[in-house]
Amino acid sequence: MKRRDLIKRGFGALATLAVGETIVLSPDEAWAAGTPRRKGKDALAKAQPRVPHDYRKATVVRSVCLNCSTVCGIEGHVIDGKLVKVSGNPEDPNNGRSLCAKGQSGPTINDYPERLLFPLKRVGPRGSGRWQRITWDEAHDEIARRIRRAMDEGKPEEVAIHVGRSRVGEETTRFMNAVGSPSVFNHRAICSSNKRAANYVSLGETDWETGDFERSKYIIDFGANVYEAHQGAIHAAKRIIRGRFDNGAKFVYFDVRMSNTAGRADEWFAPNPGSDGAIALAMGNAIIAAGLHDREWLDTWSNVAADDLAKWIDRYTPEWAEGVSGIPAADIRRVALEFAHAAPAAVAFTNRGSGAHYNGFNADRAVILLNAIVGSIGQPGGYCYTVEPTRIPPQVFPHPLPMPLSPKARSAIENPPEWPLANKWQRMKVGQIVYRHLLQGKGKVQVYLSYTLASPQTWPEGRSLALRVLKDEKLIPFHACSDIVYSEMAHHADMILPDASYMERWGFDTRNNMELRDYVTLRQPMVAPPGECRSFVDSLIDIARRIGPDTAKYFEFKDHEEWIRRRCEPFGKRVGEDGFAYMRKHGVWQDTSKPKYYALYDWPLSAEELKNTRVDEATQIVLRKAADGREAPVGLMVKGTARRGFITPSRKFSVYHPDIEAAAQARGFDEDGGKGMPDWFPVPSIERMGQEQLHLVTFKWNVHTQGRTQSQKYLSEIVHHNPMWIHPATAARHGIRTGDMVEITTYRPRGHGMRGGGEVVGKALVPAWVTEGIHPRVLAVSNTLGNQFHGRAATAHNGPRQALEAAWDRAVVGEDADLDERVWWDPARGGTGAGYNVNAILPIQPAPLVGMQGWFDTVCSIRRA
Repeated sequence: MKRRDLIKRGFGALATLAVGETIVLSPDEAWAAGTPRRKGKDALAKAQPRVPHDYRKATVVRSVCLNCSTVCGIEGHVIDGKLVKVSGNPEDPNNGRSLCAKGQSGPTINDYPERLLFPLKRVGPRGSGRWQRITWDEAHDEIARRIRRAMDEGKPEEVAIHVGRSRVGEETTRFMNAVGSPSVFNHRAICSSNKRAANYVSLGETDWETGDFERSKYIIDFGANVYEAHQGAIHAAKRIIRGRFDNGAKFVYFDVRMSNTAGRADEWFAPNPGSDGAIALAMGNAIIAAGLHDREWLDTWSNVAADDLAKWIDRYTPEWAEGVSGIPAADIRRVALEFAHAAPAAVAFTNRGSGAHYNGFNADRAVILLNAIVGSIGQPGGYCYTVEPTRIPPQVFPHPLPMPLSPKARSAIENPPEWPLANKWQRMKVGQIVYRHLLQGKGKVQVYLSYTLASPQTWPEGRSLALRVLKDEKLIPFHACSDIVYSEMAHHADMILPDASYMERWGFDTRNNMELRDYVTLRQPMVAPPGECRSFVDSLIDIARRIGPDTAKYFEFKDHEEWIRRRCEPFGKRVGEDGFAYMRKHGVWQDTSKPKYYALYDWPLSAEELKNTRVDEATQIVLRKAADGREAPVGLMVKGTARRGFITPSRKFSVYHPDIEAAAQARGFDEDGGKGMPDWFPVPSIERMGQEQLHLVTFKWNVHTQGRTQSQKYLSEIVHHNPMWIHPATAARHGIRTGDMVEITTYRPRGHGMRGGGEVVGKALVPAWVTEGIHPRVLAVSNTLGNQFHGRAATAHNGPRQALEAAWDRAVVGEDADLDERVWWDPARGGTGAGYNVNAILPIQPAPLVGMQGWFDTVCSIRRA
């Protein structure tokens, strides 16, 4: 019998909540109730001592980390059903035994006391925190019923999944294709779409380069904080260290802030924000002017010949770049010539420091071009790349058949016409405009499923615009949130689906392999999920079956484990044993049957690849005729030999790209590649800054990932405070000293895709930290803190348990003394608190054409509070 009248309060009551009972979850109230309790040092000294684990008794399970996007191979050490330690997988070609603090913090996720354990349905107003426990059958039935209704109305595109770092893109896409909806919203534009698009334009087949750092002689880094928070940080950092100390490589870094990467570089330059592309173009100019460019490579492999490139780049002199960037022309020229002399064992690369700008797409193109000018593309020690992991031949890990077709329905939110290149090469999308477009009526959703998403915390204008839309039941009639802890996203949902952590679920994963080979890793459960937690993919499988036979036919497997097992069956022929058992044992497969992907474009086509082909005499492109009569390029004739070439329209490295020119002209942009070349142009909001206005940039700590790690107690103990970095000269002009509270006011950008007139976006009070390690016109605040939810570690509150008893198969997680008494950064004990959510005052500002968020174009003013 369901008890529906009894209402319980607080997270502690979740442990005994029965199906049908309701509960009020109000984190602020719960934490406040527990904060005053203190036991003092004597009580802490008497606390039960921790008994060290005997790791010899542990069962080792290999899997893949997901505490950031680097996805390192890991080994979990399990004792009596509990994950007690995580280390690096020695067989993983990228990280091997190395593992950062985030990876080693993994076990604190599984038994976190504030963890959600069973499905909940909202029973009060949205955001009121009133919930009723329901069964999985009830949850899945309701979601399936709502999706079926949208499909029957002929509006499948009004079913949307909004994901963050899900790493189950193939699974969510299969589900949405079965539904007939294209509305898979992601966060790529929040993160790295300019960089990825630049690689696709230039190389054609990969969204991420694989610098051959350990064999390099010269490394130039534009804004990739590789020693801390770069995608693939631990992979790349260890190889840069080898390159520097074993191979004598010089490391030069450009960024506005003295990060750990800057501190470990041979030279650090702090350019004016938004000028990275100008510096790269000027370096290319200096190299060509000195005759140090690789003329033969350019004439053979570039779609702009050496002489034509020299004429075009002639205007971008180091002296011109000095006026733009503030970096002396002599230094620009010197670094450029050093780079050229080291080539082809030289690599220049980028990340958000260069790409997260209005002009970031072209800035990253200019840096990639720098590698082409010296002929280091694909060379040992140079700017290398591999085949896109998703293009690994389908016979390796094929999907179970039948496969649903791509949706015919269209969504102006998923593929917004304002940013025509957002989905050109990859479904990169413009996730930061989802809520604004819903508010403006440019699209609708009936069913909104959010997964691994923390938009109120991590989105620009998250605490204003995103929350406004999430609260509005007319704009989002139904929101089901899959999450691990009671987050701000979950608080504003209608249904909560308690998710399995990445250490409790299945999936394939891969990144670019620093060893330049195809590889795939397996994510597998190290322990069983607690309570009734269930993998989101398992939920999708069950929901698909309930929607109807037209969707169920694509999910004729018991669960995600069986799905993975079936994908591994053909793989057994490659390894000579059961494919699923092989992947479970090793955690990774690397294809060593082919040579490393050096100079992939120069690989000759095989006789098999040349079947049914012809050569276009005008372009020398090798074309193959398909069964439907259409021809597709497969290679390029080079000096009488058919070679693979680049996967671009010309099969050559694209300096000029016709699609960019066409998109820019269609949108009326004279700038941003209006001629199809990687031009430099100023950031409008920066160009129009007042004398007293400053740039506000954000950054990531090496122990935090956006808003997802602050609930992990040891990581928050290391970093829980994010003051505003400010240069001494700037601080003196405003009468600011370290520790002073400063009011930051941000303004809506001028000239961006979301055009504004300089209106105020928001204000925040943040303490100052005065340091010479930052550009004089730049302020910096890290973007990973300031949670209002996620429990005691995240919100910096001590106190008795306010969370559920997380029931395991053979044990019950009791109170955590660290959270009860040892959150020493609790403000009630004189601590600094949980930090500040700077994203709340950052404006939505997608760059033109590709749509990446211009995080580092924010204009602000300050005053001492």
